Amino acid sequence: MNMDLVFKALADPTRRKILDELSERDGQTLFELCSRLLMRHQIASTRQAISQHLALLEDANLVTIKRQGRYKFHYINREPLNAIVRRWMERNEEEP
Repeated sequence: MNMDLVFKALADPTRRKILDELSERDGQTLFELCSRLLMRHQIASTRQAISQHLALLEDANLVTIKRQGRYKFHYINREPLNAIVRRWMERNEEEP
């Protein structure tokens, strides 16, 4: 797992909002995500811009995609986030 990509993906506030939305309601299409970002967070990015954010999140393995017909559904993958927690938290528990 490339942790640099994970941290780069998490560095952007729009990408964090996308993850927030997927965490609250997993399995959204691009249209649904764009609508929720606009309504709930006043993020008026184009579909192309949100698509680029999703591609970076997918490259970092924070989002997975499942195709169903002509639709793509986006799901949060928490494993890279768990790896970050384990990286520092488990070491602290082992130390005296």
